[in-house]
Amino acid sequence: MALRLLSTRVMGSYAPALRKSATAVAFRGYATKRYTDDHEWISVEGGVGTIGITDYAQKALGDVVFVETPAVGQTVDSAEQIGAVESVKAASDIYSPVSGEVIDVNSALESEPSLINTSPEEEGWLAKIQLSNPEQIEGLMDEKAYAEHCAAAEDH
Repeated sequence: MALRLLSTRVMGSYAPALRKSATAVAFRGYATKRYTDDHEWISVEGGVGTIGITDYAQKALGDVVFVETPAVGQTVDSAEQIGAVESVKAASDIYSPVSGEVIDVNSALESEPSLINTSPEEEGWLAKIQLSNPEQIEGLMDEKAYAEHCAAAEDH
């Protein structure tokens, strides 16, 4: 009884703030980041996946000089080519890890393709896709599995 009275007196004035913050936490989305065998990454939040190439891939490519992105409104299937990256060493196709509709592209890459080298998994993203089948994410590698995949590739 005394504890209930104490908690009512002490916590009573904080209750509106606690309820508001608890509600904000309940509705906050958390991004899920996954990887493909071909070194693309996708970060999914609220049914939208942001796609790019990994740091491992950009290191293998070298200095990126040109990036081709998909068109906004384009519908893509999982494993479908959605763009390309050209570097001083090589060119590489980029494949969508999921199915959906392209809702945004990183137009900054047109004038500054080197963003893929300086910030491949943040500012160097390629496209945003509204997922049509969110379950496809479960078939991709998490960070630990991707690190093991890269380590195995370096061993061979």
